[in-house]
Amino acid sequence: MVDTHRIKFLNTYIDNLTASEAKDCVDKLIQMPGNHYVVTPNTDIVVKMNDDAKLKEICEKADLILTDGQIIVKLSHKYGEPIKERVCMTDFVWEVFNLAIEKKYKVFLFGGKEDVLSKATKNVKARLPELNIVDSYSPPFGFEKDERMLKAANDRIKNSNADILIVFLGCPKQEKFIAQNKDKYQIPISFTMGGCVDFLAGQVKRAPKWMQNVGLEWFYRFMQEPKRMFKRYFVDDLKIFAIAKKNGNR
Repeated sequence: MVDTHRIKFLNTYIDNLTASEAKDCVDKLIQMPGNHYVVTPNTDIVVKMNDDAKLKEICEKADLILTDGQIIVKLSHKYGEPIKERVCMTDFVWEVFNLAIEKKYKVFLFGGKEDVLSKATKNVKARLPELNIVDSYSPPFGFEKDERMLKAANDRIKNSNADILIVFLGCPKQEKFIAQNKDKYQIPISFTMGGCVDFLAGQVKRAPKWMQNVGLEWFYRFMQEPKRMFKRYFVDDLKIFAIAKKNGNR
């Protein structure tokens, strides 16, 4: 067993780890028997869990639950045990890539729009030419509901003999895909990294460091795509405060 220091947080659980500790846990999980998976809840996902019992169950059964949200970290200091730090996926994905280089692990990139995934793959290879990306694949829309396409995707992943699968399907699709298929495609560890593919492709810019540190990265993201992100940030994500008030320990 890997000690992830799992703690209760609001309506769910979080592994209270630094990015460095999380990287060590990932390495240990890859070397252990089984098909493991990592979820990365941010504010949006914690809110979704409140209304989606299946998503909540999948996240809580994950081998690693990493905090990808500065608001979650800040709320933890008021409600329950303080979370050490945000493990931001747009940064942590590079830690996973570096681990793969160090240990000669093979990587499979899965999901996202075809052109975006292609750009992301090229950018990663250009930055880390020694990284072994064995395959990248953008499945057809709705593939998870088509038995033939789903089997083709699982077979492609399995036949790659990858050690690490990074899934860019968005929540809750990616979490449910991994939970339902990990024992079919049989990869040592799978990650849910959703919109991270847009950053890898250069489609979306990161917020300045000071905005990240004070928890305003969401606002920078909103300013880039206001129509698309308005409901998420100004309607859905605000529910986190009601969840905190209802489930907080202090």
